[in-house]
Amino acid sequence: MKKACALFLLAVTAYISTGCNTVNGFGRDVEKVGEKVQQKSAR
Repeated sequence: MKKACALFLLAVTAYISTGCNTVNGFGRDVEKVGEKVQQKSAR
């Protein structure tokens, strides 16, 4: 039973941390698009 709980917690932790990385990467992509729009509008 303890092994099953430990495995479940490990899986949940891995899932959450990859979700954070995905959201973080999406935020960087949106920021790059915003920078390109600002550069185009400044011309």
